[in-house]
Amino acid sequence: MRRRRMLFSLLLVAAAGMGTAGAPAPRAQAAAAPAPLDRVVPVPASVRPGGDPYTLTDRTSIRIPGGSGEARRIAGYLADVLRPSTGYALPVTTRGGDDGIVLRLGGQGTGGLGAEGYRLRSGGRAVTISAARPAGLFHGVQTLRQLLPTAVERRTEQAGPWRVAGGTVADSPRYAHRGAMLDVSRHFFTVAQVKRYIDELAMYKVNRLHLHLSDDQGWRIALKSWPRLATYGGSTQVGGGPGGYYTKDDYRAIVRYAADRYLTVVPEIDMPGHTNAALASYAELNCNGQAPPLYTGTSVGFSSLCVPKKVTYDFVDDVIREIAALTPGRYLHIGGDEAHSTSHDDYVAFMDKVQPVVAKYGKTVIGWHQLTGAHPAKGAVAQYWGYDKTGAAERAQVADAARNGTRLILSPADRAYLDMKYDKNTPLGLSWAGYVDVRRSYDWDPGSYLQGAPADSVLGVEAPLWTETLKTSAHLEYMAFPRLPGIAELGWSPAGTHDWDAYRQRLASQGPRWDALGIDYYHSPEVPWPAR
Repeated sequence: MRRRRMLFSLLLVAAAGMGTAGAPAPRAQAAAAPAPLDRVVPVPASVRPGGDPYTLTDRTSIRIPGGSGEARRIAGYLADVLRPSTGYALPVTTRGGDDGIVLRLGGQGTGGLGAEGYRLRSGGRAVTISAARPAGLFHGVQTLRQLLPTAVERRTEQAGPWRVAGGTVADSPRYAHRGAMLDVSRHFFTVAQVKRYIDELAMYKVNRLHLHLSDDQGWRIALKSWPRLATYGGSTQVGGGPGGYYTKDDYRAIVRYAADRYLTVVPEIDMPGHTNAALASYAELNCNGQAPPLYTGTSVGFSSLCVPKKVTYDFVDDVIREIAALTPGRYLHIGGDEAHSTSHDDYVAFMDKVQPVVAKYGKTVIGWHQLTGAHPAKGAVAQYWGYDKTGAAERAQVADAARNGTRLILSPADRAYLDMKYDKNTPLGLSWAGYVDVRRSYDWDPGSYLQGAPADSVLGVEAPLWTETLKTSAHLEYMAFPRLPGIAELGWSPAGTHDWDAYRQRLASQGPRWDALGIDYYHSPEVPWPAR
């Protein structure tokens, strides 16, 4: 009997140690060290490790001293992220205390953090995130999220422990503009798909969502003054699919969802070129008064608004007025690229007339860098998409405009365009700017990239994602990940932290997190991913 009891006890111990066949045992998980404080993307400006780790438990509360509405909303967002995987209640409370997760807006030591900076302190009793402004608090929450085990991203209950390494992170961004552009014109993406992309951008502290709302293949925003733009001009896409468009309420929902994650939406209506969807919708916008057919191909440069016609500027005024009224952010993008069917004189005349319309409706104009070949308005921003093969004269023109006060957003096509193929075997994307592997997309410095442009003229960086070949969220994710986090890091982290060998190790640690989130990423051979 004694032998049977001993054998039974040993079997129980063995079963407890093994757990479910093929699954890691809880004891093995408990032995894993918490992620180092600098194992995040973008890498923080300052990290001081030390002290006991903090452990999330079923007794943890999320405290918001002062109880401001913004802090409460951010606390609710954090709780929504953590509850499914931990199984903990994580009540949000305004009651004081020095334990749990503390989200603090304002107070001592936050004055130098700026509008988006934060400080995170982790110790045995609490994790405290402090910030001067709500955006900083939200960015600090994203860092906390990455410091927890990757299983925290799953939507079903997982085994812990949920530990955060001890120490202090002090962090703020290098650039004010850290953007991502989504082309919804070549292929239409639903509100739900755009929201999913917004959530993915927010994880990496991206703060601008540039929506490319019009092109030759589709017009994607409904406007009261010119209704056929959406109903007819939005009725197709590349390859002849059904297309689609956003109602004003749809657009407001995207803007609101982005704002809740501290991204500002920058709408783009591309003109005078890339306008076939508009020209097909209204014959009077054409110089010959005849509407061309809808276009479902991928060529560029063949369309143009009729610059001499008065109705063109009535159209422009109406479009900008309605979109400006829907958009709380300060910027409105007017495109201006690849206007090959518009003469230079007409292009300059058009931009001279359109830029003041943007200002009239209270917005700051952004244009692709071809705007610098006209007369950029005071305060205008030029988005540079040139690359290594761009001519010296064109580069010099942009640099000259920057020296004269035009701010720059850098999106070099052979570095930041997320639709470029990784290599010759990539099943999606294009390659006109060459292949863009993960290292190439990361290994450049925005501050010195454009020779002749003052470093302080750079407003920030942006990663465009054009969708000639992309139709689904899985397609977007495959092309954006793992390159997007690198562009985000170039925009956020200090130049002195820029190091490919260190970055690729931190990037590798993101792989299991994307697996948990269901992100379909490219498994680049340049990155030492953990075994799946």
